[in-house]
Amino acid sequence: MQVEGKIVKAQIWDTAGQERYRAITSAYYRGAVGALLIYDITKAQSFENVRRWLRELREHADANIVIMLAGNKADLHHHRAVQETSGKKLAEQEGLVFLETSALEAYNVEKAFQMMLYDIYKIVSKKALAAQEAASSAAPVPSQSTTIKVGDYGNNSRKCCSG
Repeated sequence: MQVEGKIVKAQIWDTAGQERYRAITSAYYRGAVGALLIYDITKAQSFENVRRWLRELREHADANIVIMLAGNKADLHHHRAVQETSGKKLAEQEGLVFLETSALEAYNVEKAFQMMLYDIYKIVSKKALAAQEAASSAAPVPSQSTTIKVGDYGNNSRKCCSG
């Protein structure tokens, strides 16, 4: 995906919230820069599990991780068990970005990834800029026109490397 004229590549891992992946999820979190927590709007239990996944994510992931909450299956609004306002409220309480999606109808799916990658790009760019500024202020790198005078050893009777 292009963000501000730069190509951003993402590697996406999907555990689908399955218990069999529970033992390795902390390894998934290590090094992750973004997480998309998805619940099924037709299943209240999946929404109730979001807090547990969020707590686990925050315990194992970097503090600057971008987290988005998405209620999926918006196309099944007639079977809705979780109101959109509930998702928005939870996201607001937890400081998450929120939207509803429909994988079946491709509604807001691309938008979710675009929003995630844009937010990740902003954070990574900010970190890179800060590191660059810290490196340049700590030890200035000489430019091509800078002369570095080491000393005048021509008048010294000792030759290099002799004791």
